[in-house]
Amino acid sequence: MAARPVTLITGASAGLGVEFARLCSARGDELVLVARRRERLDALARELGKAHVFAADLAAPGAAAALIGEVEAAGLQVETLINNAGFGLAGRFDEQPPERQTAMIDLDMRVLTELCRLVLPGMVANRRGFVLNVASTAAFQPGPYMAVYYASKSYVLSLTEATHEELKDSGVHVTALCPGPTATEFFEVAGDPNGKLAKLAVPARAVAEAGLAGLARNRAIVIPGRTNKLTAQASRFLPRATMRRIVARLKS
Repeated sequence: MAARPVTLITGASAGLGVEFARLCSARGDELVLVARRRERLDALARELGKAHVFAADLAAPGAAAALIGEVEAAGLQVETLINNAGFGLAGRFDEQPPERQTAMIDLDMRVLTELCRLVLPGMVANRRGFVLNVASTAAFQPGPYMAVYYASKSYVLSLTEATHEELKDSGVHVTALCPGPTATEFFEVAGDPNGKLAKLAVPARAVAEAGLAGLARNRAIVIPGRTNKLTAQASRFLPRATMRRIVARLKS
């Protein structure tokens, strides 16, 4: 019996992950929802009516491979991967807890990379597949007072663009979604719930819709919103020193 195609969404318990799940379910996808908080996943699965729930700390060593192994053992094959799991951390680099910095690097970069590497060979073999990596407009410049987070999103953008180019004739779509400030739990987790950027946040549903639309068209980069597009492009025209000072002022 052939494996059933599924859409796997990481970080599915809140924010963008929930909106991706709702949108993909509405179009008829069979879902695999992944996050640490099982109770939230179970509630979302009940809302959607049909979804597979995998509660896992993906940052744990070997967790990504174990997840894909469980998915395949259930007779499922990842046709769409939405790499949404991640978090940020606000504050001066040398004053942040080092264990939180390491956890951020693991989740935002290592796990995303591992999942892409695990599912892409099957997609290429089938000449069909979709990978949406959630980056950020933070990817386009250095980010004082969120240094590791900004650096991690630069990695995600670079990896996604390169993979998009490598696979452009394979039938596999690879897209980086680069939203600006979005109305999710991100700023609370980052420790900056009342900062200037948090006040500029836009609804998560619109960001998720833009990401899925861009993925369907196989766009390398999707930046939702005119203001965010201008912000991302500013790094092409302004000196890097100017950009990092602007970001520092937004975070102060």
